[in-house]
Amino acid sequence: MPQVKCKLCKKEFYAKPFFLRNGGGKYCSSACQYKGARKGRNVPCFICKKVSYKPLAKLKTSKSKKYFCSKSCQTKWRNSEFIGEKHANWVHGKTAYKSVLARNKVPQTCKLCKTRDKRILAVHHKDQNRLNNKLNNLVWVCHNCHHLIHHYNVVV
Repeated sequence: MPQVKCKLCKKEFYAKPFFLRNGGGKYCSSACQYKGARKGRNVPCFICKKVSYKPLAKLKTSKSKKYFCSKSCQTKWRNSEFIGEKHANWVHGKTAYKSVLARNKVPQTCKLCKTRDKRILAVHHKDQNRLNNKLNNLVWVCHNCHHLIHHYNVVV
């Protein structure tokens, strides 16, 4: 049997003449054959920096040129990138006040009584304008304190 060199690792090995005639006998093992056939490259995940292999087709067709190790990392990026007016289903943003506080990591505690029970917390607009959903106009309050603010003029 003829002795040939591996195309990838340059290790010498024996190949059957039949394999050589039919275009085989290029790699010393299936591991080298697998590595030699790969045309892509290893890229770091945009979110967690974990390195993963991406085929050439995926590298060419990426619109954002950002690569992810898993669907969960891709979803984290997408949920932070396509929010508000950038989202495909955006309508008007009049009811987006809870998500404004959540995205800005405002702790969910009542501003007046310091209750942390998320089941009874609501968002209060300081200037009483529901269309003004800026962060400095919004505050977490419990339902009881919210009633006191609107009906007994308690100041937040």
